[in-house]
Amino acid sequence: MNLKKNVFRLGLTSFFTDMSSEMIFPVLPIFLTTVLGANMAVIGFIEGVAESAATILKMLSGWFSDKFGKKKPLIVAGYSLSTITKPILAITNHWWQVLAIRIADRVGKGLRTAPRDALITASVGEKERGAKFGLHRAMDTGGAIVGTLIAFLILERYLEGAFKIIFLLSAIPGLIAIVVLTLGVKDSPQKVESKKFSFDFSECDPALKRFLWAIAFFNMANFSYAFFILRADDIGLALFLIPLVYFVYNTVYAAFSIPLGKLSDRIGRRAVLTAGVLLFGITCLGFGFVANTLTIWFLFALYGLFMAVTDGVSRAYVSDLAATNKRGLAFGTYHAIVGITVLPANFIGGVLWHSINVQAPFIYAALLSVISALLLMFYVKRGK
Repeated sequence: MNLKKNVFRLGLTSFFTDMSSEMIFPVLPIFLTTVLGANMAVIGFIEGVAESAATILKMLSGWFSDKFGKKKPLIVAGYSLSTITKPILAITNHWWQVLAIRIADRVGKGLRTAPRDALITASVGEKERGAKFGLHRAMDTGGAIVGTLIAFLILERYLEGAFKIIFLLSAIPGLIAIVVLTLGVKDSPQKVESKKFSFDFSECDPALKRFLWAIAFFNMANFSYAFFILRADDIGLALFLIPLVYFVYNTVYAAFSIPLGKLSDRIGRRAVLTAGVLLFGITCLGFGFVANTLTIWFLFALYGLFMAVTDGVSRAYVSDLAATNKRGLAFGTYHAIVGITVLPANFIGGVLWHSINVQAPFIYAALLSVISALLLMFYVKRGK
């Protein structure tokens, strides 16, 4: 079966889904603080719980895709759940309602992410994984660019009722994504003989185990985008401009995802990832100490570059290190680790911001980034 078109069509699905999501994400932290009255600790809690709530699903969905050889049904279910839940934000009047909706949205992501990444892997050759994952992330982020521009235009024109308009309109690109996915993507025919849910670390590549531990440590510092958005608000950037700085982030992310994916194909994933982790630390120090209404644009560009360096390349690295018949579960484990560590990262960051000062969470993140880079350099060793 020819699966080469899957990468583009899955990328197109992600394009429209991220258009939907990124209409909401740049304004949701501001909605929580200005309309619902949530403080920074609450926002950190919401983001952390939402990302962590679907953690076990990321492992289970990967395992199911390995066991039954059916990846597409889980991918469709995950994208559908996220599409249905986001517009409900328009009728929320308390932060716990936002939390429930964010959890449902992230459950959808938990269902789809591991089998989607496994399907991308099954659809391309080994020597082009970095480039193809980069293409997928670039298309995903391209949708985010369009979504943030839509949010900016709505905020500029309809400042008073903008939040509800944005939440409701987000359903349209989400529905388009489901149509593209359902009609355009072919499933992988691979089936393996896994009998029960298990992921025995003693049987997997030692480099994969070390990489997962290093990622777990780093993600204790990798808190939510909401911290960066609220930092822009904190320094006095006009509300209608906040989607535009997020647009800068997404544009850089999209522009560099493919070139950096190709670079990792040539010089090795570990070197590229180490540079990306160090870049995150530098970026956090910038947000903590030199952020103002001028530098914030450059800082969001650095944040986008960090994501371009690490997001697709880390997935390609997992693909390199995982056994062929356990890639779905390996991706599930990777995404689960990211999900588990997001909760303490966001909670710690929120408490540091609320209890000490605005610089504290960014200093914390920078310190952990340096240690994580050392782990990648000297603890995770295996060519690519």
